[in-house]
Amino acid sequence: MLIGLVICLSVSSALNAADDSETYESESGEASFTEEDITVYKHRFCFCCKDWIEHLQHAGMSPAVVNRGDMGVIKSQWAIPQGFGSCHTAVWRDRYVFEGHVPARIIRKFLANPPEDAIGLSVPGMPEGSPGMYDGGEFEPYNVYLLLPGGDYRFYARITRAEDGESSESPKHSSSE
Repeated sequence: MLIGLVICLSVSSALNAADDSETYESESGEASFTEEDITVYKHRFCFCCKDWIEHLQHAGMSPAVVNRGDMGVIKSQWAIPQGFGSCHTAVWRDRYVFEGHVPARIIRKFLANPPEDAIGLSVPGMPEGSPGMYDGGEFEPYNVYLLLPGGDYRFYARITRAEDGESSESPKHSSSE
C-alpha cells in the first residue's frame, strides 16, 4: 500500500507539442469517446487511479488501461511540467494529455473546444475531493491547469465541489496571443 502511495505521488517533467488542433464533437456538442481514444497509464498498485478510471466510465468513457512500472518515462514523454505530475496520465488520441485527477466533465469541455496552443490539462498531486480521491467526506477546492508547450501552463478552472455536482465556476483559459 505504501509503495502504491509513493508511486501515486511521483512527479516528473516536460511534454510534446500537440498536432494542429481540431474539435471532436458528438451531435450533442460534447466530445465523444471510444475505448481506443483515451489511454490511462498507471502503476498497477495505484488504487486511486482505479477509482478515477471508474469516474471516467461513469461519465460514458471507456478508457484503455496500461499498467506501467516506469511512469516517469510517460510523464517525460509528454513533458509534464515539474510539480504538475500525479499518479496517472491519460492520453487522448495521441494529441492531448490529462495528468492526474481531472474531472471527466472538464475533459469533455476541453476536447469540445481545445485552446489552439494547449497540449492538455493537469490536476497536480492528489487533491482531496477530486475524482478518484473523494469518499463522500471532506472536499477541498482545487485548480485545473492548462498545459502548454515548453513546460508552460495557465490556470484553466477552479473546482469548488465534488464531481457528483457541477463546479460553481466555469473553465477559463487565456490565449497566448
